[in-house]
Amino acid sequence: MILGEVDGAAAVLERCWRDGYCVPNPDVYPHLWLWDSCFHSISWAALGDPRAAIELASCLDAQLPSGFVPHMRYAAPSEGSGPLTDRSSFTQPPIYAHAARVLTERGLSPVPGTLERIERALDYLWNHRMTADGLLFIVHPWESGSDDSPRFDDWIGRSAWSRLAFTIFDHQLVEATKFDEEGAAVWSREFVVAPAAINAFAAHAARELATLTGSQEWHRRADELAAAIDGLLWDGEQRHWVDQPIVGGGPSAALPTLDGLIPALVTPDPERARLALAQAEDAAGYGAPFGLRFVPAGHPRYQPEQYWRGPAWPQLNYMLYQAALRWEATTLADTIADASRRAALVSGFAEYWNPETGAGLGAIPQGWAALAAAYPAVPAQPEPPAAD
Repeated sequence: MILGEVDGAAAVLERCWRDGYCVPNPDVYPHLWLWDSCFHSISWAALGDPRAAIELASCLDAQLPSGFVPHMRYAAPSEGSGPLTDRSSFTQPPIYAHAARVLTERGLSPVPGTLERIERALDYLWNHRMTADGLLFIVHPWESGSDDSPRFDDWIGRSAWSRLAFTIFDHQLVEATKFDEEGAAVWSREFVVAPAAINAFAAHAARELATLTGSQEWHRRADELAAAIDGLLWDGEQRHWVDQPIVGGGPSAALPTLDGLIPALVTPDPERARLALAQAEDAAGYGAPFGLRFVPAGHPRYQPEQYWRGPAWPQLNYMLYQAALRWEATTLADTIADASRRAALVSGFAEYWNPETGAGLGAIPQGWAALAAAYPAVPAQPEPPAAD
């Protein structure tokens, strides 16, 4: 690891640190976000800092008695994300089990009780968010993590991105959501979908929890969900996994986005993994000089600086890196690691960046860009021979 990345990552996390967690950005995002904090925990662990365990525990502190984990814990009372005022009523990708495994591998023990809380969180998803077909569903784009993905365009009824249009749509969907007695979102009359990426993140989380605890039950659940993803969401023509609309939606759920490659994390099929990861390597597809494009180059909806329409995202780079490691795709893994390290520095540790130039976009700096420190160290280059 080159010194700039370690120092830069540490400085970003220090700047964002509050009482027990990092805000993603002090000015733009002054609250705790669930999957952001999971990635902060991974980054702290890469730095050998015990705050890794503290942050992972903090992101589970808002957990409801049912096991549901809200995607935000507010710094001050807030409204607009459901009936609760101290936390949101929606959730986010369950990266917490992977974070716990990373901590353990790096010799940092999770806070006592963390694994039990993670198990309750995953149990909630399996018991309350599972379709009869065996896929997990979400009830708001916020829950995907990829808030304004082109895959959601048919729900909003437009193909061109507009911040105002999506903001209005997001709040309409809150009004269309059904909440349980604890305040957790359980259904929507306008937006329900089983996304490929969410299902892959959940299957991966189940597998990570099984590895940590030795639970055969979680191994079984992980395998069953991975099989459902392959059986119901694989698109052989496009060589990626699609989302499955349940309420609303349309053909946009099958559009090519980086989310469609995430199930390479869990698929049991080596050929499908190979076909998907090959697109991540393709310079005419997702592979770019500064990381993975969210939308492949050449697609009509590809815009390299437009929010979820094409920029590279550090957290998705990291998860595809994990998928590449799983399948021993070392060239791809090394490429993602190198591009992510360089992009973090060039972008100023930005929230996301132009994958062609590395220009920083969104909030700068953003906590999860500290993931640059989580990649393996760059081998030292030998000194050139002295001139005669």
